[in-house]
Amino acid sequence: MPLPRFAGVIFCASLALASLAGAAQPVRPALDEQYVLGPDSQPQPGVPEGKVMEFTLEDSKTYPGFRRQWWLYIPPGYDGKTPLPVMVFQDGGGYVRRDGQWRVPVVLENLMAKKQLPKMAAIFVNPGDTPLAPGEPPRKRPDGRPASARNRSVEYDTVSDKYATFLLEEIFPLARQHIVITDDPAGRGICGSSSGGICAFSAAWFRPDQFRKVYTTIGSFTNIRGGNAYPDMVRKAEAKPIRVFQQDGANDIVNQFGSWPEGNKAMAAALKEKGYDHLFVYGEGAHNARHGASILPYALRWLWYDWAR
Repeated sequence: MPLPRFAGVIFCASLALASLAGAAQPVRPALDEQYVLGPDSQPQPGVPEGKVMEFTLEDSKTYPGFRRQWWLYIPPGYDGKTPLPVMVFQDGGGYVRRDGQWRVPVVLENLMAKKQLPKMAAIFVNPGDTPLAPGEPPRKRPDGRPASARNRSVEYDTVSDKYATFLLEEIFPLARQHIVITDDPAGRGICGSSSGGICAFSAAWFRPDQFRKVYTTIGSFTNIRGGNAYPDMVRKAEAKPIRVFQQDGANDIVNQFGSWPEGNKAMAAALKEKGYDHLFVYGEGAHNARHGASILPYALRWLWYDWAR
């Protein structure tokens, strides 16, 4: 039975939470531990595996001077001729691993085997970076964590169609050397987390003629590069033919760029007011992948509920 079309909010909460006012909130591991990967994110006996191909794009005409890795997932049994629907994942290296946090190939295969998703491809794209100089140590943030790719914020947080253009003009032609991608924009989805989440929304918002399904988790709808304007933009514009599955947590970041929980709630309210095909899952998690990854199978089923199996 297909999932229904509706706009709504699901609150996933079990504990009373402190106010988010003030400085950035500490990570709350006890709250995050409730979000675990289910059976659809685990390899299952008898489910055939597709193929993952890895590539390096040495430079870019859209973002010159930056190189990146990207990956193409081809579903099992693909004949090389049939047009395939596709999902595009930002920060792709974190999504493509079968033993990682997201395990997208495993999830796709399990859902396709159960006829809960159409046979589909996936493209995983890392943000642009510059290679380390000989002898240069790995780059780190001031707190010691690994640094983000140098062009990540420019590509992901900028409120424009530029990144969508990059995908369409540079990545899709390379992917088409191996698969046929559907021309139907309803057969093209896009996903990302944090800055990748607002990036995914921007691609569909500015190019609904190309992308119409969005999964955004802990999205950065804050003032990093103007993304806090999106709720008002949504209210002022004619509704666009896009479907949005949105996730955030009450213990997400609050910092100099704004409040991630409040920004996501404002986006959810605007999308609901305009009548979008939209679902917002709001839990207790912090700024990480645990909640978003745990509900990835449900999000994909919901986004693709009306697509031919």
